[in-house]
Amino acid sequence: MAAKPSTRDRILQASLDLFNTQGERNITTNHIASHLGMSPGNLYYHFRNKPMIVAELFNEFERKMEVFFTLPEAASVTLEDKARYLESLLELLWQFRFLHQGLEYLLEADPALAVRYRQFAQLSLRSTQSIYQAFADAGILRLSPQQAEALSINVWIVLSSWMQFLTTTRGIQSDLDEQLMRRGIYQILVLEEGYVAPAYQEAVRSLCDSLYVPLGDISDGDDAAAPTATNPAAAPE
Repeated sequence: MAAKPSTRDRILQASLDLFNTQGERNITTNHIASHLGMSPGNLYYHFRNKPMIVAELFNEFERKMEVFFTLPEAASVTLEDKARYLESLLELLWQFRFLHQGLEYLLEADPALAVRYRQFAQLSLRSTQSIYQAFADAGILRLSPQQAEALSINVWIVLSSWMQFLTTTRGIQSDLDEQLMRRGIYQILVLEEGYVAPAYQEAVRSLCDSLYVPLGDISDGDDAAAPTATNPAAAPE
């Protein structure tokens, strides 16, 4: 029988769900407490303010990304590893999508988080470059170290801005779904196309096809995003 989640864990999960579906800027600690049916004082016992909740969620995101960046030991990577990396990345980005939906605001509001994010971004770039170099060493990609570095930067730009692209082109946040995230992974694969070794091109093309979402499905957002009387942004902190 699974252990009952602690109050702290329940607060974090509820916050993550609300931030993802309604936007971190629109959610206050009062909303989180109300969602859980607890008093604000009970929530403050575990987290003094909302930035502390965001910081803890970022901790979890970092820990999971660290696992994602871990290369197999004592063995070269395979094309199956590439598919696994992409699926894991898709899952992580979707699970913590609020982080990149309002990233500039989050970092401006919390200088300590901004420092940590910069460190995380730099580590991610180095780790991504190492992963690409591993695929080059395995003969799957034909990349020089300089090309691996450039590709890593381009991939980071796509990853860190994809959620913002979706929210701005679709118009509303709640309309997003995981299929649209798959298109972001597809965009990364397209960046790699010119570097795939001939022996792997057909398999990579098949992987691309499995992640493709038609552009019309991305751009046909609902423009009826005007605030309503039930918009939680109107509630007090």
